[in-house]
Amino acid sequence: MFPSSTEVADLPIQPKSPFLRTMLERGYAHQCSDWEALDARMGDGPITAYIGFDATADSLHVGHLMSIMALRRLQKAGHRPIVLMGGGTTRIGDPSFRDTSRPLLDDAQIAGNIEGIRKVFARYLDFGEGPTGAIMVNNADWLDGLGYISFLREFGRHFSVNRMLSFDSVKLRLEREQPLTFLEFNYMLLQAYDFLELSRRYGCSLQMGGSDQWGNIVNGIELGRRVDGRDLFCLTTTLLTTASGGKMGKTAKGAVWLNADRLSPYEFWQFWRNTEDADVGRFLGLFTELPLGEISRLGDLAGSELNEAKKVLADSATTLLHGEEAALQAAEMARKVFEEGGMDDGLPCAEVRAADFAQGLPLVDGLILCGLAASKSEARRLIAGGGARVDGAAAADEQEWIEARPGRAVKLSAGRKRHAVIRFN
Repeated sequence: MFPSSTEVADLPIQPKSPFLRTMLERGYAHQCSDWEALDARMGDGPITAYIGFDATADSLHVGHLMSIMALRRLQKAGHRPIVLMGGGTTRIGDPSFRDTSRPLLDDAQIAGNIEGIRKVFARYLDFGEGPTGAIMVNNADWLDGLGYISFLREFGRHFSVNRMLSFDSVKLRLEREQPLTFLEFNYMLLQAYDFLELSRRYGCSLQMGGSDQWGNIVNGIELGRRVDGRDLFCLTTTLLTTASGGKMGKTAKGAVWLNADRLSPYEFWQFWRNTEDADVGRFLGLFTELPLGEISRLGDLAGSELNEAKKVLADSATTLLHGEEAALQAAEMARKVFEEGGMDDGLPCAEVRAADFAQGLPLVDGLILCGLAASKSEARRLIAGGGARVDGAAAADEQEWIEARPGRAVKLSAGRKRHAVIRFN
């Protein structure tokens, strides 16, 4: 059965608006500032909603996909999405549920990161001038020009420090006796101001974001009411973890990036193909556009048949991001690797200078170089457990070396599903 996070009978409301019904039935929605009022507002005609993304890297990752899909669902339901790039707020860094401050980036790094992120949204949203055409804006356009004293006088008086200290994102840092800088403490004021500014400029009435952003978004709702008398809304999405309790989108190689120059379509496809059994139905509901009936059927599969559902998930998620051709190529590459035991040029590849390893490349180091292990201890455990292979042959000894000669390509494997190539130049 499709394990939706919210059964229809248990929904907080039975919404009339297609968007809210989709968000609830497929398991996206977590909290809303006013379910009934937002449902009624959406019934009156198209609304404008936004989600903010800080430019802390030159690509978003799988952990951002819930928010991206929420904007896509919004647009498909006949509303207008705004992608807000945090060119201004990135200079501060969101402290929400972090143990330490984010590294401060300069203006050139932030601009480069925004350009890298921009291309992802073109895959999921239709940008244009129409009533539902998506737009991308940068909060640096208004935050950079704020005068500090005038901002504090006009808007700072609406924020209670007592209440701000009660937010979980702040309490967590303080309870652990970890420093929270005054710079970071201002982040929630600027995020609230973003909502007010977008409501003024674009008639935006809904902010969405992960459930960890609840307090920050509510601040924006209250600021809009107090300053302009606006009726604004908040809708948060579930923060995902895997069935085993791990953080969504983390692998031995690190984050599962959305840009192809950071992570190949084949590796992206493999990430979904390796989904835990208990997550397949849930992820089909969240990250594909298959009908719920088909998702329920696929989620009911068991044993070896469930692998077919995982392939459907991988195909569908990869098609949305990278296109149908890339998804087909990734699936064919996987078939060659897994079913025929062959090597394909599209596998993740580490280029190595043969001259640097005249005596050979230690297998332990090779597994790390190509991303199949995160550390030497992990590589040794993989070898000791019989999960490491070199050109299809099991590696029995952690002292094994790989012959390094120019022009040679070696396929390394971690278990049956993860493969990479080392090429010696």
